[in-house]
This record gives sequence, structure tokens and C-alpha cells, in this order.
Amino acid sequence: MSRPRIVIVGAGFAGYRAARTLSRQTRGRAHITLLNPTDYFLYVPLLPQVAAGVLEPRRVTVSLSDTLPDVRLVLGEADRIDLDGRTLHYTGPEGDGGTLSYDRLVLAAGSVNKLLPIPGVAEHAHGFRGLPEALYLRDHVTRQVELAAAAEDPKTCAARCTFVVVGAGYTGTEVAAHGQMFTDAQVRKHPLRQGMRPRWILLDVAPRVLPEMDGKLSSTADRVLRQRGVDVRMGTSVKEATPDGVVLTDGEFVETRTLVWCVGVRPDPLVESLGLPMEKGRLLVDPNLQVPGRPELFACGDVAAVPDLEKPGSYTPMTAQHAWRHGKVAAENVAASLGLGGERKPYRHRDLGFVVDLGGAKAAANPLGVALSGVPAGAVTRGYHLAAMPGNRVRVAADWLLDAVLPRQAVQLGLVRSWSVPLDTASPEVARVPGGPGTRQEASARSGPGAAVEADTHDGGTGTGPGKGRAAGDEPAKGQPGSGVTLSGSGAAERRSERELAKGRPGGEPAGTWPADEPAKGPLGGTQARSGPADEPAEGQPGGESARNQPGGEPAKNQPGGEPAKSQPGGEPARNQPAPAPRPPDDQPPPGPDIAPGPVKRSDPPDDSAKGDS
Repeated sequence: MSRPRIVIVGAGFAGYRAARTLSRQTRGRAHITLLNPTDYFLYVPLLPQVAAGVLEPRRVTVSLSDTLPDVRLVLGEADRIDLDGRTLHYTGPEGDGGTLSYDRLVLAAGSVNKLLPIPGVAEHAHGFRGLPEALYLRDHVTRQVELAAAAEDPKTCAARCTFVVVGAGYTGTEVAAHGQMFTDAQVRKHPLRQGMRPRWILLDVAPRVLPEMDGKLSSTADRVLRQRGVDVRMGTSVKEATPDGVVLTDGEFVETRTLVWCVGVRPDPLVESLGLPMEKGRLLVDPNLQVPGRPELFACGDVAAVPDLEKPGSYTPMTAQHAWRHGKVAAENVAASLGLGGERKPYRHRDLGFVVDLGGAKAAANPLGVALSGVPAGAVTRGYHLAAMPGNRVRVAADWLLDAVLPRQAVQLGLVRSWSVPLDTASPEVARVPGGPGTRQEASARSGPGAAVEADTHDGGTGTGPGKGRAAGDEPAKGQPGSGVTLSGSGAAERRSERELAKGRPGGEPAGTWPADEPAKGPLGGTQARSGPADEPAEGQPGGESARNQPGGEPAKNQPGGEPAKSQPGGEPARNQPAPAPRPPDDQPPPGPDIAPGPVKRSDPPDDSAKGDS
């Protein structure tokens, strides 16, 4: 008898916990496949510490292969789900497609940045959903402080050292708290003009900071932020974003080069393509996390509307604590449905409290309902994170210790450019690469005046109105017109990659160089430089293989003995060939048929999924 096939989509809090629990429950009696665009589980609650230079990026990532040895990992993103045929189609990181068959499917695709119909936000703001966005924000803030220190104009210096964070939930509060400490440490090394210091502004339409928490913890966080120098403005938000600053809802214009978007999250638009009952953009499930009428389909985490049995008539919020617990219950019920576990059980929960890290020894926490602040709250917060992380505990603790005794390293690595992390993306965990095969088609118009996103304005911004799932900005949601998606099967959506969209265009794809700081080497029509996976010559162009651009690689074909290809530095320009294209600016993508250069984005924003609970 063949073993049942279980496919899990997404390796966030819900997907990772489901895979780990199923591996233990089935004990080799089932084939478990985990589909995820990255090979790691990201511990999102510690991302603000990565952006502030407290933790190194790999500290908040946990290898899926190392911690899930009995689970098959498939790198890619789900494009289309055929519910009747029980197959899932996906696109891999190098543009190749694949199909997975299943007997049970667990949807745990997570969430993406929530957008509002505010002119200019998608162009000049960034999210905080993934590691690339945290790395970009760290570089961007460092660069602004260094440029401000060298600026002679006081107005320019003040604008570069003003950082605006929209959203005073968990993520926004932590980003502002850690950011103020980070920039204050930097200006001690790079003093600004006399009387100037970095200025962080935290905005929210809510009446208080951390409205999800009780009044005591909210007032504690507010007090710590203000003492640290953060300009906290409640009942205020952004009316319009421009390249030089933001217009606030009270009419004030704040000159800034940094806009961090932390207003919340919305479910991954993949679930909308299924044509199943939804609740504010989330897939409706029963208390057992099973989709009604589909015994083979389970959903958990941010994409699932799970009935809250503790509060009849409501659904569990989109928080990390619920996603983690959803994953365990969903896995147990999947195993039970296959006869590999005990009885099915509904999802019930009891809040154990929340923790918010405010940087240094400061935090706000209410473990088991006991309100704490100051050093005790800081100790509880860090203890909780160490206990909750599925790996890297010693490394994280070591980084915290080093941060307490050594100054932080504020350097620009330049690994992630602003155009690599657009605010409106269905894959915030993956940085966009010029001509990359897996990136979604970018719409020509972003969120200028009038380019509102109805998905984030109807029914609380969860995508239940007309055009649901669409976000203002550069790429429509899956399954929506103009998104490079075609509907097929039972209401499912199939995404076409940029590589496919480039076929048939004059010139095909641009050469695969990343981050495209140099033009492609080699004569046009001949060999092309390769610096990324699967960057083949564009179809329809003459020429053979791409030149291997690695030390010790083979010389380009048809070149004598390893001499540099003509038109490379030191070589003679190729005859009858045009000169190489000029080098594009560092903060813009290279020109090409797949990615159109857009305005330079100024900063990153965060999502507002609740952080860890104690």
C-alpha cells in the first residue's frame, strides 16, 4: 500500500509547525512535502533587531532541511491549485515549473503587506515582511545618517535624518524604538550639525500606541518611546507621499527620505483563486481547520478564517501566536484524517500574554496577565524569544551579549536595493532580481493619485470588495486582470513569470547581472555574462552559451585561448556592434524588457502581524 502524500504550502509559523508536527505524528508513514520560496523559516519577531544591527541576518533564520529531516523541501511558489485533480502547480526559483500531487493539502501561505489608497505610498515606502526588507532598511538608514553628516545644507541634513514609521502596532513600535537607538549610536561616530539629532516619527490613526494590548502596556511603550526621543503622534497618518517627504492628515509636510509602512497585513492572494468561501480575504474553515466540503483541504495561519470558540461569532486574529498553534492542530487533524493519529480536535486557545521588545533593557510584557515593564519585562521578552525559536538560540544569545558590551557595526553592505523590495509584492521574503525568472510582472502604474486599492479599503482592508486582493502598486494580486495570471481549472490561477513574458519581445531578456551595477560583458549577440542562476541568453538572439563569470570559469566560446571577450575591459570593441549600455544608478534596476526603471523608493515599511506572545 502506497503512503499518503501530504503537501504543505508555506513555511511560516503555521506551515513550519504543521510540517514538524506531521513529521513526528506520521513517523515515516506518509510522504510530506513542504513548498516554500526560501530554504529557511524566518522568525519574524526579531526582524527589527536585524534592521537595527543587533542581530546578524542568519540568526533569525532556521534551516528547513536541518530541522525537518523527514520532510521533502521543494523551493518555489504555488501558482495554481486544481482542487478536483488534487494537484498543485508551482514555479521554482529559476523559472522552471513543477507539479505536486497530494492526498491532503495544507495551505499556510501567510500574508503580504496591507496597502491603503494613499497616493505615492507604493512608490516611496517599503514593507517589513521579510529579511530582504530588513537588510535594505538597515543599509538605507545607515546611508542617510552618513550623508546627513556630510551635508552642508541644514535642511538637507534634517530631511535625511528624519524617519517616518506608519503604524503603531507591534512591528511599527519596535522598529521606531530600535531605530532611534540605532541612529543615536551612529551620530556619536558621525556627529551631525550642531543641535541636530536623528528624528523618528511614529504615526497611527489609533488613539494610542499598541491598541491591541491593555492600557498599562500601551502607556509603558508610549512612555519609553517618548523618553528615547521618538515623536509619537496618534490620530495622525499619511495623506500623500512624495520623493521629498510626506503630507500628514493634519496638513503638515514632513521632509524625509524614509517612509516605513507598518499598517498591517492581508492574506496571501493565492487563496482567492480557489473560488471557495472567504471571510475578509481569508479562507473559511471549520474549527478543525478543514475547508467545508473539501475533506482533503486544510488551511491555517493568516490565510485561514478560524472560528474563535472563546469568542463566538468572531475569528482568530492574524497573529504569530495563533499561526503557531494553528499549525499544530492542523497537522494533528490531517494525520487523524489519514488514520495516522488520534481523533480530530477543534482549535481552542488561551492567551498567555504578549511581549514587545523596545530595545536595550526596555520592553513591555504581560505574561499570564501580569503587566511588566523595564528590566523585568526585557528579561521575560528575551527569554520568551529564546524559548520560542526552533533553532539558533545560542547564536542569538551570543549576539545579544556582544551588543551589550561592544558598539554596533553600522556599515552599508549594499546587497539589497530599494527596487528589489517593492511595497506591493506577493513575495516579500524574496528580493526582486533584474530579469529574475520568478518575479511577478510589474504593472506600469503604481499608486499615484487615484490609483487606490479597493482590496484594502473595503471591509477593513481585507480584500472583500470589488477587485479584492489587489494592492496599490506595481503588481496585481494573483488571479486578477493585469497580473500576468490566467485562470484555469477550478477557479485557480496560473502565474506567468517575467521570463515567459519576455519571450517574443524584441531583445528578449536582459543579461542576468545582479545587482546590475555593470553592463553585461561580451559583444551583443555573442556571449552574455552570467551572475545568477539560470540566466540563459534570451530566445531569438544569436549567440551561444553565456560566458561563465566566475573565477576559473571557461573562456567564452569562439574566443582564442582564454583571452578576454571583445568589448570587455582591456579588449577591443566588437566590430559592427554598439557600445555597451551606460551603467545605471545604484538604486534603480537596469533597463530591460522585464523591469522598467521606476522612481527610487526611499524606505521600508513593516507589516503589523502581532509579534510573539509569552
